Formats: sequence, C-alpha cells, structure tokens
Amino acid sequence: MLPWQSILLTIFIIATVVNLCYWLFLFSKLAYYKKEKYVGSENKSEPLVSVIICAKNEAHNLRNSLPRFLSQTYRFVEFVLVNDGSTDDTLEVMQEFRKRNSTFRIIIISNTKKLYIGKKEALLKGVAAASGEVVLLTDADCVPMSDDWVAEMVKAINEEREIGLGYSPYRQYPGLLNRLIRLETVYTAIQYFSFALAGMPYMGVGRNLIYKKKLIEKVDGFHEHIHIASGDDDLFVNAVATSSNTAVQLSQQSFTLSEPARTWTAYYRQKSRHMTTGRYYQKQHQLLLGGLAASHFVHYTGGLLLLYIKVSTIFVFLTYIIRILVVVFLYNQILRKLRDTPLLLWVPLFDFLFVCYYFIFSPSLFKRKTQQWK
Repeated sequence: MLPWQSILLTIFIIATVVNLCYWLFLFSKLAYYKKEKYVGSENKSEPLVSVIICAKNEAHNLRNSLPRFLSQTYRFVEFVLVNDGSTDDTLEVMQEFRKRNSTFRIIIISNTKKLYIGKKEALLKGVAAASGEVVLLTDADCVPMSDDWVAEMVKAINEEREIGLGYSPYRQYPGLLNRLIRLETVYTAIQYFSFALAGMPYMGVGRNLIYKKKLIEKVDGFHEHIHIASGDDDLFVNAVATSSNTAVQLSQQSFTLSEPARTWTAYYRQKSRHMTTGRYYQKQHQLLLGGLAASHFVHYTGGLLLLYIKVSTIFVFLTYIIRILVVVFLYNQILRKLRDTPLLLWVPLFDFLFVCYYFIFSPSLFKRKTQQWK
C-alpha cells in the first residue's frame, strides 16, 4: 500500500468513526427519547397563547388551513393573522374568518411601508400585537394534526422552559422529490431535536415553534440578522435557546402538517434561502454541524475512492454495511416517533444522495444577496 493510500484509508476510518459517534451518542438520544411529563402540564393557570400566522399571497392555503384552527380545544387562545402586503385575496380570506370567530385578529402591512425584507417585519408586528404572554408560530400552508395542537405545544412552556421545539412534517405525495423533502425534513429534525436533548439547542422551525413573548425583547427582535430574509426561526432560537430554557414536544397531537414544494426548482430556491442562515449560527454549532456533514461526505467519497483503487476492499465494504445498519436501525426508532415509517425503505438510498445534497446546497452558505420570503 502506497503512503497516500494509507493516508486516504486513515481519513476514511476517522470520518466513519466520527459519523458513527454522532449517530450512537447524539442521535440515539432522539431514538430512545421517552415522552417527558412537563411540569407545565400540571400548572393550574393556563397562559393566553397567541397563534401567529404570517401570510403573503396565501389566499388558497388559508382557505384550507384556517378552518382547522377553529376547532382547537385549548381555551385561552387568540389567532393573529398578519397580511404581509399580499396582492391576491389573502386579506379578504382573513376577514371572512374574522367575522366567524372573534379570536381572529388581523394585522396589515403595506408593501410601500415595509422597512425590511422577508418575513421578519411581519412576525415582529404580529408578536407586538399579540395579547398572550406565549406566542405559537406556524405558516399559512400548515394545518394542526389534531384539535389539541395548541394544548400540546403549550405543555412545553412553564416558569423555567421558555421555548418549545415542535415538529412539522410535509404532506405525502407521489414521487421522488416528495420522498427527498420528507426525509431531509426528518434528518434536519433528528439534528435539532437531538442537539436540544443533549443540552445544545441550536434551531427550531417556524412552522411549529412556541416561546415566551418576552424573548423577542431580550434579543432586540431580529436585530442581528434583520438584513437577511430567513432566520426568523432558527437564528432566533440560536440566539436565545439554552440547555435549561428549551424543551422538545414530540407527541403526534402537537405536529403541524405542511405543504411541500412540488417542483425541483421550488425546492432548490427554498433550501437555498434557508441555508443562507448557517453561517450566522454560534461557532460551536457551526463546528458540530460542519463535522457531521464532513464526516458523512468523506465516509462515502473516501470509501468509493478506496473501492475504485482496490485498497482494503473487504474492510471498506464491511465498514459501509456496519454504518448503514446502525443508521437504519436508529432511523427506524425515530421514524416511529415522527410517524413516517414508510420512509425507512428509502433511508439507504437517500443517505448516499445527501452527499450530492452537500455539493448542491453548500454554496448557499456563502451567498450575500438577500432574498424575499415569498
């Protein structure tokens, strides 16, 4: 074996061991997570929860989603609908539902008076108008998966816990793209839930996120990243979440169901926008997530190169088998919790395809141009 071949083999082994450590010691926390009995669920006083939905040209989605909010069982709730300069019938749809239920309130933002790009201004005005001490965020194309959605999410909040990380899977449709989107969503959830369970919360998703209103004031709104369109959820959580003030909520009744991108172009634009926030994470989170991506990438590319040059072929093959068995086993446990077990058969394929994912989307981390959220 030539010296450079020995170096390549060593790098491959290190990457594989590092990646296995992520799965065995970090992601296993989610796989074996037992539902926590939150202290907040035993409190006699139930806080007023303000559900905030920001919408820009979402008339169609709102017609489908808003009726699902009317049947929520939680008693102390209001709905703050923010119309962010829509040019379709979004405002009219909001007004229709306002007539049917007094718990709906409407905030209107004119495009001519908008100060910042993206969703952040709409969300800040929605939070400012909220009467509740707790705000629960979701999107116009999301629907609660149960009538107890608000009641379940608010269980994560108590005197000490100020942030609750929820889960929002994407609706199932036929096709490869839909499976990719759903599995990528699961993989992202594996990371942010596991990190939170390990005492290192770094992000949440605005499709299902609850926190105390006062946290917005604590970080002066979105001041540090107001110049970029995304980050109203993950960068906010990254700034305020700690091991002691953050909880996860994984009961199926707490999920919201979202509409996925239906074309590859729409998906690429969506993910490119989301990934521009990565470089604003705290350094320790960047290092940990970077280590995960790098170890995954080198495991596959280094192993394939070793197979191509016929170095330690049996060892490399067995290493692949051992790792993917560990990954599939833990995915099986996690997908049961996230209620999407049909995806398990696709895990080996997409685990490999995520190497291409790094190639395609990593340049987004270095983009400086801001983008609109709609």
